Amino acid sequence: MRTYKLTAFEPTGELITEDTFTAETDEAAKEKGQVMLEEKNLLTKTHRLASPAGKLLLFHS
Repeated sequence: MRTYKLTAFEPTGELITEDTFTAETDEAAKEKGQVMLEEKNLLTKTHRLASPAGKLLLFHS
């Protein structure tokens, strides 16, 4: 399992959420991150999901 980091921000730069979770693959992490954003109604906020290697899997500004 690999650890991924999901963060979301207000337009002012204020941190809304910072979550870490594990997934088997980047694709599984991307799907899980998308669900987490939907559940928290953060899809329209600035957000990013980073892999352990620093690769951006999801990004919205």
